Amino acid sequence: MFFILSKLLYFFICPVSWVLSLLIAGLIVKKANLKRRLILSSAIVLVVFTNPFLLEQFAKHWDIPPVPLKKTYSCAIVLGGFTSEDARGHGFFNGNSDRFIQGLKLFTTGKVTHILISGGNGLLVHDKFEESDWVKTQLQQFKVPDSCILIENRSRNTIENAAFSKTILLASKLPPPYLLVTSAFHMRRSLGIFKKVGIAVIPYPCNYIAGKGRTSIMSFIPDVEPLYKWNTYIKEVIGSLVNYFK
Repeated sequence: MFFILSKLLYFFICPVSWVLSLLIAGLIVKKANLKRRLILSSAIVLVVFTNPFLLEQFAKHWDIPPVPLKKTYSCAIVLGGFTSEDARGHGFFNGNSDRFIQGLKLFTTGKVTHILISGGNGLLVHDKFEESDWVKTQLQQFKVPDSCILIENRSRNTIENAAFSKTILLASKLPPPYLLVTSAFHMRRSLGIFKKVGIAVIPYPCNYIAGKGRTSIMSFIPDVEPLYKWNTYIKEVIGSLVNYFK
């Protein structure tokens, strides 16, 4: 039930939904003062969430910085969400694929001896595609031995990532701490969840979508791209708060 609600409520936390709701309400109401306030509020929300500078500043404070790697670790836990399924049921890499790249890089450079891919199928209507199973075939193409690949293919969200990964790691007897590989915007929430289930991990953030840019005149010109990226960050903030109070 929690998984289904999290999918349905995503619409209500998007700034675009706030802008449209305020605008529509402003067009519907008849009182002139209220109409003016609602339309003005819609414009203010739009200006705030299309401002690249504000997004960059928030990301710099929210994203978890990487920790220097001082030795070889037994395993890199790579969280799913970096592949998608096409109309024929075949997998492909999406915009989060830096998670895969960094996990593979850690292995090929000798920073880790094993890779655990954690991710099943996060669709509301589940089909036969399992992300981790498909990713394993891609790792094999890079000559990663099967003995070095661990697969967790049941999880649908980060909470299940942690719970199911713990079972696999305990069975494998690989010593902690492990490197946790996920997008920078997702790292703070992921660390809290993995800590809660008792898995000792070291953050290895990647796939930065904000917080790395330089401030310039263009940073203060409204752009539609920050509006989309705010969806991601607001989701992470709310998810972190929910996990904290749970």
